[in-house]
Amino acid sequence: MRREPSLPTDAELRLLRVLWQRGPSTVREVLSVLPGEEETGYTTALKLLQLMFAKGMVTRDETNRTHVYAAAVPPESTQRRLVADLVDRAFGGSAHQLVMQALSPQLSSREDLARIRALIDSLDSTPDATEE
Repeated sequence: MRREPSLPTDAELRLLRVLWQRGPSTVREVLSVLPGEEETGYTTALKLLQLMFAKGMVTRDETNRTHVYAAAVPPESTQRRLVADLVDRAFGGSAHQLVMQALSPQLSSREDLARIRALIDSLDSTPDATEE
């Protein structure tokens, strides 16, 4: 049975974002596009990627001298797990409370709200598989 990788730390998530955007990459390639790369040295990034490999967050191609790392799971899967964790920890399991906070005027622009309304409208018009 395959176990899901643990939730990524903030530092791990920064590296995953680069891998999701670029695809399989060496440590140097990740560092070349990492925001604030001067804050993260080569050995730090390498150690993080090695730990992430051990946790199952990334895969590693060792066929060449320079290892190439790739995200082991798609971003949507990690995002779903992070949101579920946030809902459980911060909102006592209430997705409603999360949405209410996310839709507050301080966090949502008019454009965001319009896209959310369109999404809700499209979900409302989709037939529910449980209804007959």
